[in-house]
Amino acid sequence: MTFGIILVINPKNTSSKIAVYKDSSMCFLKTIKYTDEQIAACGTIPGQIEMRKNAILKELRENDININKLKIVVARGGLIKPVKSGVYEVNDKMREDLLKGVMGMHATNLGGIIAADIAAMTNAVALIADPVVVDELDDVARISGHPLFERKSVFHALNQKVVARKFAKSTSRKYEDLQLLVVHAGGGGISVGAHKNGRVIDVNQAFDGDGPFSMERAGTLPAGDLVKLCFSGSYSQQEIMNMITIKGGLFAYLGTTNIANIEQRIAEGNEKAGFIMYAMAYTLAKEIGAMCTVLEGKPDAIILSGDMFHSSSFTGKLSEKIAKIGPVSVYPDENELDALAMNAIGVMKGEIEILEYN
Repeated sequence: MTFGIILVINPKNTSSKIAVYKDSSMCFLKTIKYTDEQIAACGTIPGQIEMRKNAILKELRENDININKLKIVVARGGLIKPVKSGVYEVNDKMREDLLKGVMGMHATNLGGIIAADIAAMTNAVALIADPVVVDELDDVARISGHPLFERKSVFHALNQKVVARKFAKSTSRKYEDLQLLVVHAGGGGISVGAHKNGRVIDVNQAFDGDGPFSMERAGTLPAGDLVKLCFSGSYSQQEIMNMITIKGGLFAYLGTTNIANIEQRIAEGNEKAGFIMYAMAYTLAKEIGAMCTVLEGKPDAIILSGDMFHSSSFTGKLSEKIAKIGPVSVYPDENELDALAMNAIGVMKGEIEILEYN
């Protein structure tokens, strides 16, 4: 069956990953990297649009990919207003909210904008799928402990939804009939979602570092000590946010987020590296245990996805602590490009409806 050509775009802080799928198979893959000088010269994140778009178009031209044959341009969704799970066409309202950063500003905000710009040059449709602001929380999960603070749903929705549906299909069951604990360990943060009958009814806010610590995120910190640090006069607000979101976790303790490097240190007898990796598995196990109670202690499965689970030692340490909660399934190779392509293919097949953002 012929579905046409799909361009997938996943903007990251200092790079853009792109892929081209033809008839549901990947035929082109490229990571476009940008120097610190190039990023700085753009000034703001929205200021990077033209640089990134032109770099993508250049790669497509140089690899003989005719953009006029594109049917769908699909991008990782950014920080728009909270939405239900699904696939959305990039309209003027979404573009406006991505540019303003209504829920925050991040490189992923550029995905939908660039997708729409490229689609406008052709007869293609510009889409995003399961953006990070998918919100299906039960109302009780929004209560934080003080009325000035409300817990928000910002997590790896795209990755979590795809692996949950893959697991359901592999067991000949429907996602909507299952209770699942889904973990995604991305390049930065780790999110742990409680999926009940097709909805993520509770999840840690991984974007700002809530939950377990990860490669870059500090995780939930002791509140009193954090408040004292904020008012110590030693750090600016941005420095503290960086400490929590991009310079915490493994980076703060070990000076690197390279898992292969850390495992080499452990193999060479570095006790600190081994202890910190164990501590990360320990805190993640605690988060999984907490989310288990949301599902009345009876998950049908615990699903682990993301590059972190290529580490057999880390996965083993974690599995030892959570195995009694429920059966564990590991999807280490699940990535945003494949997840986005699967959603676009679903649209082409007529299996997935395109929703309107407003």
